Amino acid sequence: MHQRPVLLVIAHGSRDPRHAATVHALIRQVRSLRPGLRVETSFLDFNIPSVHGVLKSLAAEGVRDVVALPLLLTRAFHAKADIPAVLRDAPPQLRIRQTEVLGPSPLLLRALERRLYEAGLTPADKSSTGVVLASAGSTDPEAIAVIGGIAREWRQTGWRAVLPAFASASLPRTEDAVRDLRALGCQKVAVAQYVLAPGFLPDRIRRGAVEADVLGNVLGAAPEVATLILKQVETAMLRLPLQSIA
Repeated sequence: MHQRPVLLVIAHGSRDPRHAATVHALIRQVRSLRPGLRVETSFLDFNIPSVHGVLKSLAAEGVRDVVALPLLLTRAFHAKADIPAVLRDAPPQLRIRQTEVLGPSPLLLRALERRLYEAGLTPADKSSTGVVLASAGSTDPEAIAVIGGIAREWRQTGWRAVLPAFASASLPRTEDAVRDLRALGCQKVAVAQYVLAPGFLPDRIRRGAVEADVLGNVLGAAPEVATLILKQVETAMLRLPLQSIA
């Protein structure tokens, strides 16, 4: 019988093979930070293993306690509906605690800055640089409001300006925000990708960033993201006892 909870990371999934490869790289980073923690990866769609498949396998092994972490940056439809639904269908002997989504978090802002510095900016550029905070977008107004709040918070760390942009469902698009920052007189314009892994919508962000001076990479396996995952797990285990989702 397994006594320690198993961390089940639930990623979105994509037809783009770069998505799963990036998720697996991130999970390797998590495992390296916490070697004693068993971490399993699953996907909501497009990729295998599926969430249901992993849960069924864990139950067959005799695992009792699972911490399910949505590998999502905002609390939108997948976090509110899809993931709770699939967890409700888990084998009844599993006790599952679902963590919160990853964002917003100061660690994610640090990861975004890491990616911009890797792409060529320096801390000395902050006061003259405008940043587009480019996310996938959502039809959920709560998720959109959160992105706007992150942009305002990030602006307070010293950037000339920070504007949100969205690859789908909402406006403005990345290219429009780039032009708006130019109109504000920013000496440089950078696009920060507030997405975890490559795919269709991140590619749209990249195309919209063609007129920017700097494009940061996706967050991917940034060490700050791996640290944040472990913090979310610790919070879920400390605040409340493991309970059944059902």
